[in-house]
Amino acid sequence: MKKVYDFSAAKRGAVIPAEGKTRITIYLDDAVIEKYKSRSEKMGKGYQTLINDALRENLGFEPEVLTATMLRKILREELAQSE
Repeated sequence: MKKVYDFSAAKRGAVIPAEGKTRITIYLDDAVIEKYKSRSEKMGKGYQTLINDALRENLGFEPEVLTATMLRKILREELAQSE
């Protein structure tokens, strides 16, 4: 292993987009964000996920059923982040 690496010519790799999701910029009231961040700490879920869930519920989407395949995918992602 080298003591010093030169990253001056390095390029950032492509970010793999989440399937079925689109990154957007949206402006929300500070109070709304703070409320969802507070809820996220209590629930152990990300505040953006909570906002997405609220929007889906308001639009009348049926809750997604957690399948074994989906659970495996979630666990792999979480384990990869903790390494």
